[in-house]
Amino acid sequence: MIRNLIRGIITLLLGAVGFYLNYILISLDFLNTLGWNGSLVWTYAIMSVLFGIIGFLVAPVSIRSFIALMRWMDSRLTRVPTNDLMGGAVGGIIGLIIASLFGNSFVSIKFFGPLLAVLLSLFLGYLGLTIGMKRKEDVLGFLNFFPKFRDRGEKAEKSGDKADKGDKNKEGKAGLSRESVSYKILDTSVIIDGRIADIVKTGFLEGVLLIPSFVLEELRHIADSSDLLKRNRGRRGLDILNQISKETVIKVHIHEQDFDDINEVDSKLVRLGQVLNSPLLTNDYNLNKVAELQGVKVLNINELANALKPIVLPGEEMLVQVMKEGKEPGQGVAYLDDGTMIVVDMGRRYMGQNVVVLVTSVLQTAAGRMIFAKPKNSLEKKPMGLRPTDEVNAIG
Repeated sequence: MIRNLIRGIITLLLGAVGFYLNYILISLDFLNTLGWNGSLVWTYAIMSVLFGIIGFLVAPVSIRSFIALMRWMDSRLTRVPTNDLMGGAVGGIIGLIIASLFGNSFVSIKFFGPLLAVLLSLFLGYLGLTIGMKRKEDVLGFLNFFPKFRDRGEKAEKSGDKADKGDKNKEGKAGLSRESVSYKILDTSVIIDGRIADIVKTGFLEGVLLIPSFVLEELRHIADSSDLLKRNRGRRGLDILNQISKETVIKVHIHEQDFDDINEVDSKLVRLGQVLNSPLLTNDYNLNKVAELQGVKVLNINELANALKPIVLPGEEMLVQVMKEGKEPGQGVAYLDDGTMIVVDMGRRYMGQNVVVLVTSVLQTAAGRMIFAKPKNSLEKKPMGLRPTDEVNAIG
């Protein structure tokens, strides 16, 4: 409905443009020079209908282009700090005021006068915008000369001092601005991993855990997967989220902002980190590297685990289910609930069975943790009997 209304408005506007263009051609006696001897009244109708049809045809393309332009501007402007926007706005307004003062002297020039006035407005407006953004401190400092702005600045400083002295948990419940809240953006891998819940309980994380809506959607798709392993991992991730949301140690927010021009979830996470200027909590090795290349801070759970003792120590017993064959002959592969791979030496014979294994070594890298183990019954030592020759030698 709204698109049809906008399409009608564009059609009428271009029809009015045709009417005005016909008026200019008549005033310049252009039609007579072309040999038009008929009534000039019909030319108004012809030009209006012709331009109206053109407007009706190009309206859908214009609407789509305008929406794409607005989305591009929104994605760009959300990255710009507030001080830069304020300084640029003040500088642009000053540039347009100066352009309007000088533009009056060009209007009287025939043909090229209005065009020169428009070009001068664009040039001085852009010049004022760039200077205002680069010299934002001087521009905003100049506003402090006015009592109204000075009083607002003093009140803002006093309220900021009170907020720093107050309880941070109460401030979080009352709702804070984006600059005063420390967000930590969670990705799908760190939620499924599950260790984030234990880290939250320790109280080492501060601020607000931010869960994007597109991450929740990806978790839901994984939980509905036909693959048993993927389905269990997705449901585990949803259980971890419910567990974290019930904790009072840290606040959890669902962020509804999405980026329709981006398809991949990892790229959306990087864009969200740039927009909010907040770090990503992940254990995805590839996302870690991509985010660092684009200037987004990353808190990698696996790197944190490298600085601590591993959860599983060599010599410990574990009950696992061998799921598939390994790369080497005779190897079997099992998984923990968080997706950690366990390579079971001589475990191929136990495929599809639960078996007790002894951990032989743990390999921890930035890409994840890998556990090597052997079946316990294969390590049990058998009693050694005496051979017949040994018995003869013993009797002798």
